[in-house]
Formats: sequence, structure tokens, C-alpha cells
Amino acid sequence: MSLFDESPQESNESDLAENRVKPDGKRSGLRDAPAQTRETTRASTVSEPMQLLALMEQVAASQNMRAALKRVEQNRGAAGVDVMTVKRLRPWLIANWRDPRQSLLDGTYRPQLVKRVEIPKPAGGTRLLGMPTVTDRLIQQAILQVLTPLFDPHFSPASYGFRPGKRGHSAVRQAQEYVCEGYAWVVDMDLEKFFDRVNHDMLMARVARKVSDKLLLRLILRFLESGVLIDGLVV
Repeated sequence: MSLFDESPQESNESDLAENRVKPDGKRSGLRDAPAQTRETTRASTVSEPMQLLALMEQVAASQNMRAALKRVEQNRGAAGVDVMTVKRLRPWLIANWRDPRQSLLDGTYRPQLVKRVEIPKPAGGTRLLGMPTVTDRLIQQAILQVLTPLFDPHFSPASYGFRPGKRGHSAVRQAQEYVCEGYAWVVDMDLEKFFDRVNHDMLMARVARKVSDKLLLRLILRFLESGVLIDGLVV
């Protein structure tokens, strides 16, 4: 199965999404939804018929992977430990997608090591950055698109980072409103090396509150524990 082949089931599901009729006689497709709802739905990429599938099946679905591939290509980024570039990803997937897709569905997919690089900070020092392979970035993006509708509605309205329909400009406008309301103090906090030190067991326990698919939970844990390659040494 090629990443760009649409199975008959997916094609029918797309038709259902456009033509489903609500009790009041109106279609339930995106055309009738407010602009903000349409934007959020596009960001999640998970259509209503796809939600009937198990979460891992949603992750591996061609519709979801095509959207994930487009996002990875837009983000670009350097190659990981396998030196495959973003430009080479699409041709590789066309020829080889069957095997990684099957390994996702049967629970045998294992992420590759993460390449550790150091990024200079403007104020001095360096920031450690993990660079997964482009294939792993594709799968991480596909997982994100499936999990966002489950988790994002429960985030704080004041959280603007890396969320659909929110961006830095929105945070600036909110800050301006606080100033106009008379607030004069700003508190700046940061959890140092949070992703290096977060407790995996506690994190996975909280993810499992909303994700019951054991295949997907196991894959997320494997990403957390995939290991880092630093100067040729595995850590």
C-alpha cells in the first residue's frame, strides 16, 4: 500500500463526512461550521468517520499520514542519525511505506536514536536539541494530529504555545488587555530541562487517562526512551 493510495474504505468515509445529514435536515459537513471550528478541525486532520477507528489505525491512516508529511516538509529541518533529508522522505515513503505502516499496526515499530545537537543561545551558552530522523518526525506528527482533539480542549485558555488556532500574536494581544486592565507585574518562569527530567511513568499515566489504545501508548513510551546519540555514543 502506497502512502498516497486511498483505500475504498477511506474514500467512502470521506463521502460520509461531506454528506451526513443531521436531524434538522442540515448537512453536518464543514461547510456549515463557523470559521474557527473549520480551522481547528483542519489542524487536527482527524475526520469524524476516522474517529470510529482505533487510535493507532487513525495514526497510520493514509489521510492522516499525508497531512503529517505535508507538515514535516513545511517544517524542513536537518537529517537525523540515518542522514535521510526531508526532500528524500516522500520518494522513500512511496516505495517503502508498506513495512513501517504494518509495524505501526502490529506494535513492532521502534524509533531510531535521536541526534543531539547544540544550538547557541542569544544570551550565551547553548541549548541542547534532539533531532529525530525524518521518518520518526513524520510518525510523531501523525500521532500529534490524532491526540490533539483529545487533549487540546482541556488546556488552559491562556496557553498559546504550539496549539491549533493560537499563536504568539494572540498572546501579545492578551498581554495588552491585561495592561489595560491595570495589571503591572509580569512573572517569567521556566522549567529547566523539563523534557530531560520528566518522569516517564507519571507522564504515561496521565496520557493513559485519555488514551486507551495500548499499541499507541507503547509507541509513545518507545519514543520517550529511544535514546540519544552524542558524539558517536548512545546515551
